[in-house]
Amino acid sequence: MYGNAYIDPNDKAAAILADEDPIQLEAFETRIRNGDKVEPRDWMPREYRKQLIRMIEQHAHSEVIGALPEGTWITRAPGFRRKLALMAKVQDEMGHAQLLYSAAETLGKTREAMINDLISGKSKYSNVFNYPAKTWADTAVIAWLIDAGAIVNQLANSKGSYGPYCRALERICIEESFHLKYGHDNVVYLATGTPTQRAMVQDALTRWWPPIMHFFGPSDKISSHTEILMRWKVKMASNDDMRQQFLSMYVPKIWDLGLSLPDENLIKNESTGKWDFTEPDWEEFKRVINGGGPCNAERLAVRRYAEENAKWIKRALLQQEAKYVVPLA
Repeated sequence: MYGNAYIDPNDKAAAILADEDPIQLEAFETRIRNGDKVEPRDWMPREYRKQLIRMIEQHAHSEVIGALPEGTWITRAPGFRRKLALMAKVQDEMGHAQLLYSAAETLGKTREAMINDLISGKSKYSNVFNYPAKTWADTAVIAWLIDAGAIVNQLANSKGSYGPYCRALERICIEESFHLKYGHDNVVYLATGTPTQRAMVQDALTRWWPPIMHFFGPSDKISSHTEILMRWKVKMASNDDMRQQFLSMYVPKIWDLGLSLPDENLIKNESTGKWDFTEPDWEEFKRVINGGGPCNAERLAVRRYAEENAKWIKRALLQQEAKYVVPLA
């Protein structure tokens, strides 16, 4: 029970929900258990709204920042076909951000506030986008394996409880599946190419593997959000479960190409059916996610520059729009 009832000090969820109306809360959680979608005008616990804003906003920021390492390679892509494909992918990622910002706005936070929190460093985004794309092979690994990880996460959460987020994820996953195929084609081309191409993609894979293992978030043993988010079907799978699903789907494909991974402990445990691996360095994850990664400052500087130098476009659009506003009689 919540409200003024006794709260078990070890029950974190109960402590968070102590001030909610117990009748409304019970009705809300019954809807969640029944598989109903929550819509913007529906009653929801404050913590549910807060956590959704955090998740969707961070997802939107990740789409924006995630376009930057790949975008730097548009002018250097090998051949016109690759250039066109990469341009289309980057454009898609920015479109995904627009869908997600729109979904987050339904919860009461303005897009301007979200962008300001991004460029000020207050809001976080995915750790993987704070590393440099040193070669063309980096873009191939990003498009294949990072987008594959994103699909694992987003397919699960598209079956969650908040309607606007689920509908945005359904569309995003369709486009991400094309990105994955594009990235896989690039990796296969390099892995079966010249010794130089093969060495280049192996080097990229070796460098990106630790950030990819971080991508799904901290181990369930140390994650601070998993329990309540899964209870409310904001997250539909735990961090560890998604990491295991990714490993099962993609490690065999990587090995089939004759590529190696920088973890000598990585092996399928036949007795448990799960993958054993070296525990990721979560201190490194925390450092990067909190602004200490090799490209954090650079990525935010680019977004800050874009925001400052595009203000005139917003002003022009708003002025043009104002001309056509018809006052009510």
